[in-house]
Amino acid sequence: MEQKGTDNQEKASLVGYTCARCSKPATLQCPKCLELKLEQDFSTFCSQECFKDAWQEHKKIHRPGDHAWHYCVRRGEGRSLYRPEFQWTGPLRPYRIGPTREIPDSIPKTDYYNDGIPRSEMRSKQQKVVAIRQGDEEAGIREACRIGRLVLDRAHAVIEPGITTDYIDEVVHNACIEFGAYPSPYNYFNFPKSVCTSVNEVICHGIPDRRKLENGDIVNVDVTVYYNGWHGDLNETFVVGEASESTKLLVKTTYECLHKAIEACKPGTRYRDIGSIISKHAHSKGFGVVKSYCGHGIGDLFHCAPNVPHYAHNKAKGIMKVGEVFTIEPMINEGSHRDKTWPDGWTSVTEDGKKSAQFEHQIIITENGCDILTKRLDSSPPFSWQEDGTE
Repeated sequence: MEQKGTDNQEKASLVGYTCARCSKPATLQCPKCLELKLEQDFSTFCSQECFKDAWQEHKKIHRPGDHAWHYCVRRGEGRSLYRPEFQWTGPLRPYRIGPTREIPDSIPKTDYYNDGIPRSEMRSKQQKVVAIRQGDEEAGIREACRIGRLVLDRAHAVIEPGITTDYIDEVVHNACIEFGAYPSPYNYFNFPKSVCTSVNEVICHGIPDRRKLENGDIVNVDVTVYYNGWHGDLNETFVVGEASESTKLLVKTTYECLHKAIEACKPGTRYRDIGSIISKHAHSKGFGVVKSYCGHGIGDLFHCAPNVPHYAHNKAKGIMKVGEVFTIEPMINEGSHRDKTWPDGWTSVTEDGKKSAQFEHQIIITENGCDILTKRLDSSPPFSWQEDGTE
């Protein structure tokens, strides 16, 4: 009788779960997963037959690695069966990240594709000297940025409650391959995915995982593509479903901060002045400006000179010159500007757990001002404030 009661309890605990192999209603759970205390949706099966047939693939989850769903540790170099301990600043938690996606042989690779080390970037004189782009170089950058825009719009189109950020990564990864581009974040200093997805209190560098987006969330999708030797970098923050008025104000203000800064970009403008423009607008709405991360030069290298801080009273050097290419990407917080980093070594979050938003464009300085290389297209999906009729 006691055994029968135990069996009934086990079956009751599986109500709502489906077989990991065939998606039929689950009736049993892998004993090793139970021992390791792994999530049920990884480890439930409809029958012993399905369990046996799935075993060779399923057992991979019992051993940490980039071959299965595990927690990211050591800046992407490691995986763990268990969520690391940490003094989390807000309600968000890391979830397991999926196996490494494959990049076909037909796609030209970066120098960090194999070992995660961008040696050409680290050794380049462009870390101190800002390159001037013109002719074929400028044309190559423009094309990379055009593709980057198309990829980001693909991601924007799928944003809705219930999808995972891992699915966003899948969409971005597949779009890059379709356009013949390499997803620049892929293995950059061992970053484990093809795009950064930063949800709610995550400021930047969020790693796509199994968490499902919820109504009222915001998610930033940061896309960079490497195409024919050139990088194109942009990001946008999207409202998931219906959000609070304060959340929508944060997102729209961040968008405005970016475009007010871009309006000032022309030959002779000091790079340090960009931060003052952004800070003035953000502070007027009661928001904080992140200081730990800045805009950057970009071209044949993912990151190089110049540095473009987004906060006032910075000490950035130099003035803008025709042909210089860089990003502006303000990160604006509901509360404190300060940040902390999760145990995965990548995910930067607000120290008070309040939300953060970001927008980014890549631009080139021209004789008459600047061109936004990653500008939105007529076909780009509208933002939330454009959908509800506000400007």
